[in-house]
Parts: sequence; C-alpha cells; structure tokens
Amino acid sequence: MARIKVLLVDDEREFVAALARRLRKRNLDIEIAADGEQALWQVQEHFPDVVVVDLNMPGIEATELVRRIKAVHPRVHVVVLTGEPWGDKVKDVLRVGAAGYLEKPLDINKLMEIIHRVELADRVPCPE
Repeated sequence: MARIKVLLVDDEREFVAALARRLRKRNLDIEIAADGEQALWQVQEHFPDVVVVDLNMPGIEATELVRRIKAVHPRVHVVVLTGEPWGDKVKDVLRVGAAGYLEKPLDINKLMEIIHRVELADRVPCPE
C-alpha cells in the first residue's frame, strides 16, 4: 500500500518543521509549504492526499485556499488547524470543503485519526 502523501501549510516554520518530523515518524510522506501560493503549486506538482493548512496565514486566506484546492483537485482532503475557538472562519472553511479542523495546540493522535479516516473513505467503494 502506498504511503499517504500530506502537504503541511503553515507560515510558522518551527511548528511546521516539528509537525513534519512527527508525521514522518508515523510513515507519512510529507511536503511543506510556507504560504497559500506555494501550497497551490505543491498540490499541482505532488498531488497530496491530504493538505493540512493553518487557518490564519498571510496571503491567500484559508477559505480561499480550500476553495481553490477543491476546484482543481476535489478528491484532495483539507484539514484546517486553528488557534482560535469555533467561529465564522472555521464554519467558512468547512462550508467550502474542508474535511475537518483541529485546534492548536495540536493533538497529533487526533490529526492522525482524521488523516486515516479521510483516506479510508477514498478506499472504500460506495454501495450502489
């Protein structure tokens, strides 16, 4: 079985580097983008299975990033990370197609559960 490809998108370099190390130890194939523009390029070049994106970044806002990713590659799952409590921004990213969200500080086990859940959904054939 192929390893799950995950793109991490966050402008906090130390956070995203530490998260990448932790996810690689869990046998995931990890790429990193520092902003929305770089993320869009990475999605086109590397076709990740899952994109994990910070809700608040400079440049392209998360809602627009999710909308653009889903328009180009509807089967790519997007998970949003936020340091904010549930609010309008979280509702907006879910409305445009994010598969879920997690609050920071991040629980790595919950992130792994979401990644595996959305990947499993792709692998199970839909009943007719």
